[in-house]
Formats: sequence, structure tokens, C-alpha cells
Amino acid sequence: MSATHFIEAYKGTPPWDIGRPQPAFEKLADAGEIAGPVLDAGCGTGENALFLAARGYEVVGVDAVQAAVEAARRKTVARGLEAQFLVHDALALDGLGRRFATVVDSGLFHTFDDGERSRFVTSLAAALTLGGHYYVLCFSERELRDGGPRRVTQAELRAAFGHPPFRVLSIEAAEMGTNLDDEGRKAWLARIERIANPQPARRSSG
Repeated sequence: MSATHFIEAYKGTPPWDIGRPQPAFEKLADAGEIAGPVLDAGCGTGENALFLAARGYEVVGVDAVQAAVEAARRKTVARGLEAQFLVHDALALDGLGRRFATVVDSGLFHTFDDGERSRFVTSLAAALTLGGHYYVLCFSERELRDGGPRRVTQAELRAAFGHPPFRVLSIEAAEMGTNLDDEGRKAWLARIERIANPQPARRSSG
């Protein structure tokens, strides 16, 4: 999806801005699966990041849309929380100059085309510590209603992250909340671990 699409969406209330954290991330936190510091990639107006900040995590949120980041900053002040929100390209996370133990992604990965997916994998590897985890919540092909972002299959998630410097730990059915109606949209929640890069083959001395 184009940057213009998201800029226009934030002139109102976009469907993904539900005014609360996504239940999938609440469950991850409740289960003790989140470690800090945390990066929220594609943070929108900050609900997931601020939920984690309220739990005591050090959190940085990045989004490409200025209006979304400004809204997240206002919420941070209003709620008396500590979190950092930056206008930044998720395809260039190396530019943050630091690494995180956890990266959460609510509805970012499914906005990328094939070329952007490859760039995001490289970008993510630069931002995630060795042994760190990336939790991605994305629309799945099981969602048959019209509209919304590109659907993502389990096979596509494994193609993107099922090889070094990542490995897929699990992919489970989940729901992504929207403000369109009382029902969530069918999604995948994938747990992905940052592992070591493959060692280059040694040249034979003989």
C-alpha cells in the first residue's frame, strides 16, 4: 500500500485504530513472552506500545505517518507514561542505531509487496538482538470478507522468515480487532526468533 493511503487514513480514524491494544499482544505479555526493550514497528497511534509501556517495558514505536506518531505522543503525555515515538521507515530500522529484544508488528507486514517483504526481513534483522523475538499479527487468507490488506499465508511467512537469520517458532490462528464492527478479522500470529547468520563456507586450502 502506498504512503498516501496511510496519510489519508489518519485524517480520520483508520479501521485498525481500535483505541486499545490488540488482544493477541495482551496474551503474549500475560504469558511472559515479551522481553524489553521493545520496538513497535508500524505503531500507529501507539495503543500496543503504550500497553507495554504501562506494563513497565522500555518501548520505542515507529511509524511513517507523522499524524499517527503525533497522536501517540499525545496519548503518552495524557496517560503519564514513558515511551518514545519516532517518524521512521520500517524498511530502514538499522537507522535507529540500536537493537531490541522484542519487535511487535500489528498489521505492518501484510502491507508490503514482495520486494518490500525482502527489504523488511533485512531491516528487522538489523534491529533485533540475537535470540530476540518478532511477533507479527497479520491478516490471513482465511479472512474472506472484502476489503482490507493483502492476505498472508503460512507458507509466505515461512518463506520470509523460515531461514537464517530467522526461524519460525510457531504460527497460530488469531484475530485482529478493527473498529468496523464487533467481529475481529481472521489473522495469523507468528512467533519468530532471530538466530545467528549462517557461517560462510571455508575455502579449501588444497
